[in-house]
Amino acid sequence: MTPQQLDKLTRTQELVDLENRYGANNYHPLDVVIERAEGVWVYDIDGKRYLDCLAAYSAVNQGHCHPRILQTLKDQAAKVTLTSRAFRNEQLPLLYRDLHDLTGFDAALPMNSGAEAVETAIKTARKWGYKHRGIPENQAEVIVCAGNFHGRTISAVSFSSDPQYRDGFGPFTPGFKVIPFGDAKALREAITSNTCAFLLEPIQGEAGIVIPPDGFLLEAADICREARVLLMLDEIQSGLGRTGKLFAYMHEGITPDVLIIGKALAGGFYPVSAVLASREIMGVYKPGDHGSTFGGNPLGCAVARTALRVIVEEKLSERSAELGSYFIERLQSLHSPAIKEIRGRGLWIAIELFRSARPYCEALMHEGLLCKETHGTVIRLAPPLVITKPEIDWAFDRIADVISLMQ
Repeated sequence: MTPQQLDKLTRTQELVDLENRYGANNYHPLDVVIERAEGVWVYDIDGKRYLDCLAAYSAVNQGHCHPRILQTLKDQAAKVTLTSRAFRNEQLPLLYRDLHDLTGFDAALPMNSGAEAVETAIKTARKWGYKHRGIPENQAEVIVCAGNFHGRTISAVSFSSDPQYRDGFGPFTPGFKVIPFGDAKALREAITSNTCAFLLEPIQGEAGIVIPPDGFLLEAADICREARVLLMLDEIQSGLGRTGKLFAYMHEGITPDVLIIGKALAGGFYPVSAVLASREIMGVYKPGDHGSTFGGNPLGCAVARTALRVIVEEKLSERSAELGSYFIERLQSLHSPAIKEIRGRGLWIAIELFRSARPYCEALMHEGLLCKETHGTVIRLAPPLVITKPEIDWAFDRIADVISLMQ
């Protein structure tokens, strides 16, 4: 090893050690220290290039440092970044209009993180249940699905079925009922006069890109409509082009009562999320009921508006559909005793193994491909939607080599 190589290795280890020494041990990242990024590529502090197949958990669907979004960030940052909602700003009403024009929903409530948006949706559903469905005060129930991931707030972990997410964090928030994912019969049987909403991911991401049976969402929508229960879809990861349509619910031709979005809503430049619903549902709020100092700030709104235009104008949903099918087809040509299943929709793909996925992700990192394991045995692939077919071929070759060597 040359002195230069040793120096770079020492610098990487120094930064890893600093993070381990002073940071909370709440993540288990791969030991690559990223310094810059562009498109689908990221570069570590040594200048080594990696193809990003995680896209910050689908927050950078538009690609890293997209030049149009970057320019908007710079322009708006030079004008005004934050006013709080004590005053109005020129960007928020324009974002409201853009979200309405794109999705058809009457009203939006902007927040920052996805977890905040989920909390907002739950609050909205409960208040709607009391005001419009006549549920007795403090008795509202929300039905959720096993395997869910809606964030790590106390409310979200209260209805998680993953023991690790709950361990040591009780007492938990009441008012939630868990059913099997994709089981319409269980949904029908779980609904009572106190049920205000059914909250779910149309495709479960953290659970390992788990796709429900065909027709489930359509049947769930019918059940909720008949029972006058709100269908609330968390499309924080699955939305904004990831699955080959603007939103995953569009694969079954339905429309939820409440839509939760985030991550790619700002293209990775800024935390922006939103809850979308009808005017009747969102009308349960009056000033002071709910809010956020940063939610709806002009910098975030301006960035989100450009991020949405990039998705539409660069046809990223269509790219995801076409290239996702191509990537899945290539992966399904792999034959290895280590592989249990290849599944996915659009550029949201799972390689499920019969063994731990972590060593495979580490081996792929050394080959210049970054991805992350989920639920122990699943390699999750979710590159930015600007990826090209030659780049997919490049990624596939490395995946094939690693799986062949490690089987």
